Amino acid sequence: MFVEVPGGRLAYDSAGEGPLVVCVPGLGDTRDAYRFLRPPLVEAGYRVVTADLRGHGESSAGWDDYSQAAVGGDIVALLEELDAPGAVLLGNSYAGGGIVHAAAQAPERVAGIVPIDGFIRALPLNVALRVLLRLIASSPRLWSLYYAMAHRTAKPADLAEHRVKLVAMLGDPVRREAMSAMLLNRDLDAERVVAQVHCPALVLMGAKDPDFPDPAAEARAQASLLRGQAVVIDDAGHYPMSEFPGRTAEALLPFLKNAF
Repeated sequence: MFVEVPGGRLAYDSAGEGPLVVCVPGLGDTRDAYRFLRPPLVEAGYRVVTADLRGHGESSAGWDDYSQAAVGGDIVALLEELDAPGAVLLGNSYAGGGIVHAAAQAPERVAGIVPIDGFIRALPLNVALRVLLRLIASSPRLWSLYYAMAHRTAKPADLAEHRVKLVAMLGDPVRREAMSAMLLNRDLDAERVVAQVHCPALVLMGAKDPDFPDPAAEARAQASLLRGQAVVIDDAGHYPMSEFPGRTAEALLPFLKNAF
């Protein structure tokens, strides 16, 4: 299914019936990132919608703006299309900032937000890390290697297959440009709008996320900004929803029950 938005269209899937949970993957990934988390949420009585980021997956390519604010606007457009009375938004990595923007832009449509190893604050990078990011942004295979490494402990059985699909997607120069624009964006401005977010928030973070010097401290800092709670998932890296979907669901389900 698709929703038309200014500048292109977004691809999404829907499964289950009940209160709406919208799941948005991180940059360089597709909506299949939630392939293991979706079943327990559907079984628990929720409608789960998974959506591709602009320039990724089956969404259209060639956008002018890849900022987190633009991602937030896409999520709001999707919520308007779905016309649900209120939704809980899950956003992994770069999309963590996108769901913060969506909650600020359309508070009447958002019942809660769950950044999963999200980038909400702009953190300083040393020169070596800046160079590494540029190399990864230019190479689908380097991105694939990072993606495997970021599953720190429990590798999904289909991880190799999923990585092949990501490499194929990023073989398209226009889609690789979309990932690169997000990956190299240091103006992560979600922190600027957190004061406009008044819905409940749950920050989920992998204890071994390689993207943060101290993942637990980052989770606490984000939860403080959002006036929410933080849960750190032991042994998980940057993608706890595919590395430990059971533990992720256990942390998420009580929050969903209270949010709705």
